[in-house]
Amino acid sequence: MWYFKALPTSKIIQFICLSVFLIFFFGPLLNLLLLAFSGEWQYPHRLPTSWSLEWWSFVLQDQSITRAMGLSFLIATIVTLLSLIICLPAAYTFARIQFPMRRFFLFSYLLTNAFPKMGLYVAIAVLFYRLGLMNTFVGIVLIHIINTLMFMTWIPSAAFANVHQSQEESARDAGASPFQVFWHITLPMAKPGIIVASVFTFLSSLDEAQGTFLVGIPDYRTMPVIMYSIIVDYPSTAGAVFSVILTAPTIILLLVARKFVGGDALAAGFKMK
Repeated sequence: MWYFKALPTSKIIQFICLSVFLIFFFGPLLNLLLLAFSGEWQYPHRLPTSWSLEWWSFVLQDQSITRAMGLSFLIATIVTLLSLIICLPAAYTFARIQFPMRRFFLFSYLLTNAFPKMGLYVAIAVLFYRLGLMNTFVGIVLIHIINTLMFMTWIPSAAFANVHQSQEESARDAGASPFQVFWHITLPMAKPGIIVASVFTFLSSLDEAQGTFLVGIPDYRTMPVIMYSIIVDYPSTAGAVFSVILTAPTIILLLVARKFVGGDALAAGFKMK
């Protein structure tokens, strides 16, 4: 108690706020981990009364679940690569070229996240049905890409805009071609923002459930889709195990993204310039 008495009031308030945040943020994750490895855990016990890996064996040995995991990572990888190919030229254009209605077109990439997704997916499903894309791998990839356009355009666009044109002009004066300037100067300097955008794109595709369910069922069942049935049909321990498996890539990739760029650089990607 003497330690807290020696601290100023502002420091005590900051400590309390930080403690509340840590409990709020890490409490559910800790509860999820305990539940995933519990054998028996009933109220009013604060901790599991027994520990078990039974539901880990169930989840990892079920072929439908392992296929869903493989399909999810495959789709997320393909969506990330295609988004890079499609969106990076657009991001560079927004960063370097001033053209009529530039802000309008840049703002339009936010529209996919401005409305309830299910209503948007239903409208897309009607179009996909006419084009024969329902219950197809291509249809799932396309609907995932629609959700990643914002990440792969806004963040790289800010990264390209932060590369000073004087550096590119110096390379041109030294005899480099426009492609060489982009490949050896612009792209490496914008790489942190592109990596962050790729991570968010991968995670967004990995967690996408509604669009996949609407377009891909019954033949294509990804991890988020199959998780609904696990939560409904099996004990909460099975759902906790699957949640840990689904959450682990998110935490790892976010730590990787944090290594390359800070919050200030990420926020710059969402500024209209």
